[in-house]
Amino acid sequence: MKFPRTYTLKEIAQLTETQFVGDENFPVYGINEIHVVEKGDIVFVDHPKYYNKALQSAATTILINKKVECPEGKSLLISDDPFRDFNKLTTHFKPFKSASQSVSPSAKIGKNTIIQPNAFIGNNVVIGDNCIIHSNVSIYDNCIIGNNVIIHAGSVLGSDGFYYQNRPEGYGQLLSSGRVVIKDDVHIGALCTIDKGVTGDTTIDVGTKLDNQVQIAHDTVVGKKCLLASQVAIAGCVIIKDEVILWGQVGIKSDITIHKGVEVYAQSGVGFDLEEGKKYFGSPCIEARQKMRELSMMRVLPELVQKLRK
Repeated sequence: MKFPRTYTLKEIAQLTETQFVGDENFPVYGINEIHVVEKGDIVFVDHPKYYNKALQSAATTILINKKVECPEGKSLLISDDPFRDFNKLTTHFKPFKSASQSVSPSAKIGKNTIIQPNAFIGNNVVIGDNCIIHSNVSIYDNCIIGNNVIIHAGSVLGSDGFYYQNRPEGYGQLLSSGRVVIKDDVHIGALCTIDKGVTGDTTIDVGTKLDNQVQIAHDTVVGKKCLLASQVAIAGCVIIKDEVILWGQVGIKSDITIHKGVEVYAQSGVGFDLEEGKKYFGSPCIEARQKMRELSMMRVLPELVQKLRK
């Protein structure tokens, strides 16, 4: 998430009520998670295991719970609870805004786009030309929808990311400040759920088609001309390249990449990066031909056991 203007380190320290290390005029442009940080961003870290990763990342301001040596060209914000103070920044720059009508006056709706009854269009949503938004679709604040997009009944775009930290008082939510971005010619089936990015964008690229009841979690990027069948569930921060096919009930863990042209057969579980152009099956999945051979061999196991017993 980028701030509406450049802030100084001192201003951010005052907003978060933290100490700072560095030039008080050091520029700060926004906040981001570690996997998407850029120069000028704040990243938070609250566990020694990840100190070096945060300090050596592209982020130039590190919100941290220990006073450490500040890398050259960077700054620090010293906090007793970086998770809490990261949420302070999200709340300040992207506060929740209640709606007073079903289509926000700040929404921009393109030419020849149809909004069916009982759909909800939130604040600052942009929808392109020639789209159809069916009844009971909810499009939360700040979502961006391209041209020629169809979204079927009951789907929800822009809900919070499923991102929690186990804290003494219970699970604390890391507030989401990102967006959902849907490119041109995307079709989204009924009852799909697409979470917004925690600090960046959850993106579905040109020409991709979603069946009914598909779940796409925060900060995931789905490429061009992909097909996602019913009940596919994709965790956060997944990268899916172009022309990938995921059949029904495929489950994908977070932080992995599925390369171009991959096909994953139904009810498979994906827990690691998948190589370009290959077919996979099983849970955990392996290459489909190998899995089929294993299943064939398993069918003859009872007969082999009987022979060995004789």
